[in-house]
Amino acid sequence: MARLGKPSLHKPGVSASVAGHFLPEKTMPRSALMRLMPVLLSLALTGCASRVEETAPGMSSAAAFDPSRFADVWHVAAVLGQDPVCGPLAETWTVTAPGSYRVTGTICGPTGARAFATGADVTGPGRIARQMPGGPEALWVLWVDADYRVAVIGTPSRRFARVLSRTPDVRPDLMQAARDVLRFNGYDPAGLRPL
Repeated sequence: MARLGKPSLHKPGVSASVAGHFLPEKTMPRSALMRLMPVLLSLALTGCASRVEETAPGMSSAAAFDPSRFADVWHVAAVLGQDPVCGPLAETWTVTAPGSYRVTGTICGPTGARAFATGADVTGPGRIARQMPGGPEALWVLWVDADYRVAVIGTPSRRFARVLSRTPDVRPDLMQAARDVLRFNGYDPAGLRPL
């Protein structure tokens, strides 16, 4: 193939030979290729995503989220949605690198509570991707009180939400604030089940 800016020994419109036969040169103008590049990249990256959740209208994550203050033990105080309820649950979020956590704790399985350990990465303000067996699970921190005592997390599709607390019991005013945040983000807080 002829290179731009260098003289070519090939005939115009003819590319290199294959087994002694000259093949017609088929090239795309550089400007057309550059216009297609964003489309090609997005198609390539789309194939890399294993679990994509649609963002429900009206959802927002906490823009002032501080990943370092989120670290430590969180008790699951209440759940909403498809989360099974099987008793007291807790998670420990340990910072492993800036914007990355190791998460350990208990979750509900088919036969009751079971231990788990996984990684999680901050992907944006108040947005976390937690590694799960089926691929990354998007969790959004919808709200956290000023002292990081209570947090509300949910999925962008509203598949489930949780109220997390540093202690097993949540003050009534903070639980009411959590209900208000859920309502604001399009959840029906009437379905909130305490643990």
